[in-house]
Amino acid sequence: MCGAGFCVRISLFLFILLFLGNISPLSATEGGGGAYPNGAEDFMTGALPPPGTYILNYFNYYHAKKLKDNRGESAPVDLDVEIFADSVRILHMTQKNVFGANWGMHILVPFLKVHASTPAGTDSKAGLGDIVINPFLLGWHFTDWHIAAGIDTVVPVGSYSKHDLVNTGRNYWTFEPILAVTYMNRYGYEVSAKFMYDFNTKNTATNYESGQEFHFDYTLGKRVENMNIGLGGYFYKQITDDKLNGASIQNKGQAFAVGPQFKYSFNNMAVTLKYQWETLVKNRPEGEQFWFKFMYAF
Repeated sequence: MCGAGFCVRISLFLFILLFLGNISPLSATEGGGGAYPNGAEDFMTGALPPPGTYILNYFNYYHAKKLKDNRGESAPVDLDVEIFADSVRILHMTQKNVFGANWGMHILVPFLKVHASTPAGTDSKAGLGDIVINPFLLGWHFTDWHIAAGIDTVVPVGSYSKHDLVNTGRNYWTFEPILAVTYMNRYGYEVSAKFMYDFNTKNTATNYESGQEFHFDYTLGKRVENMNIGLGGYFYKQITDDKLNGASIQNKGQAFAVGPQFKYSFNNMAVTLKYQWETLVKNRPEGEQFWFKFMYAF
């Protein structure tokens, strides 16, 4: 056991060293964060599209100047983090049915530019991040309900060095079961959520194993002709402790984000704009992010 102040200082020290080893919300960190770009999905997230091929481009800008400790209070740490991320997702829905569902597959390839100024120094990186693949997406469609399920795999192909302050890769695998649900009635009112649970493998370069994580994106919206408007964001909660050299580290991350979102559909394309503000944050930076998403159907 140790005094509260000493434990907080140790936690912050480890957090700065371990978290800032890879700060991007798209390519998350060892000290409290996930492999998934929280807040990425929004309207009709549970409704996979009809058979065909689709390209989606997610542009994300994230900025944080606060670091929250285990009590959710601002830590006395000078921090400035900026991330520009442009991620390309290719989604293909086949003509085949499995268990009464439409079968599809996707791959997501992120490109990151990360800058961080911390007490440990200043560093910038740009390049390919860790890719996401899923060869077995299933989508069910009912009158007012739509459901999608699968298991995403995050493949550690991004650049990584344990000696660098920031990286574009994470150097460990993540396996992420997903369940997405959308309810939309005949009046155009919508409730959507994408639920995920992450299982992380060990980073062999640091002997650090990130804990398991539960998180979901959510949307409350209304469709008006070819437009969607609403509120959305995400909730993130780390469930199990991280481990360093087999010893538990109690620095579980937490965050909730909310903000307005808007979507406009035309012909075989759609654009989505979103702003998300983070709150209820523990053991990670607290900031804000902007999203621009473009979808094109072939």
